Amino acid sequence: MTELPAAVVASGAFEPTAEDIASVEAWFAEYDGHATNADVERMADMAMFPLNVVSDSDESGDGGAAQQTRQQFVEGMSQVMGEPGEVKMKMESRRTPIFLTRQLVLVISDATFTTLGMSQRVRYADVLVKRDGKWFFQTMVQGGWGDQLAG
Repeated sequence: MTELPAAVVASGAFEPTAEDIASVEAWFAEYDGHATNADVERMADMAMFPLNVVSDSDESGDGGAAQQTRQQFVEGMSQVMGEPGEVKMKMESRRTPIFLTRQLVLVISDATFTTLGMSQRVRYADVLVKRDGKWFFQTMVQGGWGDQLAG
């Protein structure tokens, strides 16, 4: 067996600093602000495309994955979110970041979305990638959207 690259071995011992964690929390605060205001274009600015989308299907019970271009993301999210500036929902989230390295983090979100007086609890995960010192989300994982995935 060959030796693993040093960077792979180092990832097993990575412990995020308070600053690392705060940078992810700040990223989500900005993203949530855009989501709350249905500013899908600004949300897309915070993604790394092609974006991986992973979900499962209520109808078939199967999991699936697809990649989205920026245009596909904007079109799909616009259908879900509505017009920019229409504050239609309140979001409350508890996030658990799991750092793989200083530049890769898996974030589990337990959230409550309230719209038109009705609340829904959801759980989802995002993979964030740091590039040029800035976080971008690259993979979204949430159950129940699989019937809408093309691929």
